[in-house]
Amino acid sequence: MAVTVKSAAIIGLDVFEINVEVDTINSIPQVSIIGMGDTAISEAKERLRLSIKNSSFSFPQTKVVINLAPADIKKEGSNYDLAMAIGILLKENIIRDFNKNEIIFLGELSLDGSLRAINGVLPIICGLANLGIKKIIVPYENLKEASFIDNIETLGAQNLSQVVSYLNNEGDLKTLKQNVDDFLNKKEEFNVDFANIKGQQIAKRALEIAAAGAHNVLMSGSPGAGKTMLSKAFMSILPPLSKQEAIELTKIYSISGLLDRSKPLITSRPFRSPHHSASAVGIIGGGSNPKPGEITLAHRGVLFLDEMVEFPRKTLEVLRQPLEDKVITISRAQTSIQYPANFILLGAMNPCPCGFLGDNKKQCTCSEYQINKYRSRLSGPLLDRIDIQIKIQRLNEDELLDNNNNVENSETIRKRVIKARKIQSERYKNEGILTNSELNSKLIKKYCKIDDTTKQFLKNAINSFNLSARAFDRILKISRTIADLEEKENIEVSHIAQALQLRSF
Repeated sequence: MAVTVKSAAIIGLDVFEINVEVDTINSIPQVSIIGMGDTAISEAKERLRLSIKNSSFSFPQTKVVINLAPADIKKEGSNYDLAMAIGILLKENIIRDFNKNEIIFLGELSLDGSLRAINGVLPIICGLANLGIKKIIVPYENLKEASFIDNIETLGAQNLSQVVSYLNNEGDLKTLKQNVDDFLNKKEEFNVDFANIKGQQIAKRALEIAAAGAHNVLMSGSPGAGKTMLSKAFMSILPPLSKQEAIELTKIYSISGLLDRSKPLITSRPFRSPHHSASAVGIIGGGSNPKPGEITLAHRGVLFLDEMVEFPRKTLEVLRQPLEDKVITISRAQTSIQYPANFILLGAMNPCPCGFLGDNKKQCTCSEYQINKYRSRLSGPLLDRIDIQIKIQRLNEDELLDNNNNVENSETIRKRVIKARKIQSERYKNEGILTNSELNSKLIKKYCKIDDTTKQFLKNAINSFNLSARAFDRILKISRTIADLEEKENIEVSHIAQALQLRSF
């Protein structure tokens, strides 16, 4: 009679319970694994045989058939090694019977019987907790990562022998519980502070507004104007992660294999800066087993595209849908996976090929044709999705030599940003969004109210600037953020005027 133990599969961020069924047949000794597994699962045959042998247990001298059910779900990776080994030992009566519906087994086996860490433990545990599972056994190296979920008991084992002893009531496994808040309360350190940046008051104000409302920004300016330094300083004014955001980010980095085992929780907002040679798949994610791309790794943080126009146009165009929907759907023949992609796009570019168009010191040497061709790499629909578009001028001699110490530092600006974010969080607590940038047309109508005077001013602006419907919505979103920074309930003419100035392209 077949025995069944439980494991789990993760596809994207969705978790599925897997039944590992084990039975034996009186035939030539061999191991057969069925149930739509990949190469890593097929290669588990020898890992199982040697890990059981080297743990001083006997391996069946018959044919062992292992079925990973349900068979219509594709299984990948080495997560199922431990569950398959437990099933074999249970079939051999080396393990006494236990409540097999209560415990989930995860882990990769080494040839000596020790357990190796696996990727994706945190999202698996979150998913299993939602399915009502009460206990899970994982490799000891994954225990820190697994310790943040309250309503499930997580046990860490260093090898197969420890798991067998625990199931036979002959030993205990280590457990650990940690509080997310203890990690998030630690003070963050940033490499660049706004106090270190001379001048650029308009750019600093624009970035403050962008941080407060999570708006996308494109900066254009000549080489050396300070675009990259401003972008790096931008991280220092973003609000700290909430508990929900930290868990969400850690799940993404866990399935991507980018989580530091010694630091099991992502505690600061990501800053992703891919090179302009990055492919479209590298940016949005994909592959035969679709993995998160840069836009998902930048979730709740910043995707910085330096020299933005140097990226292939095809690569930039794939950003249009996630910028609008805040998610990316990767479709393949056998599956469709959705990853979150709620990031702030921060772009920097030169105004022309030589870089000095509009520069106050150096003459541009580009022809009109070259300038138009260069700028055409950014399509109109993509630019329409970038809320704030500003020009950065190089500093003059006086600004460079100015040693004024009364410049606002990042901490002061960050306090205003946090206050504005709290206003938005309270306003949208029943809407399922966190910031003004996430407002849709229905919510814009509800929360971006303007009086008759402001409405007339906006009407004139639409005619003067030939604003599209999307640009109109984005002006209102930016205006809402400016009003929040000033702690005003309604949008005023001055807020609309500031928002229009931040689309200076």
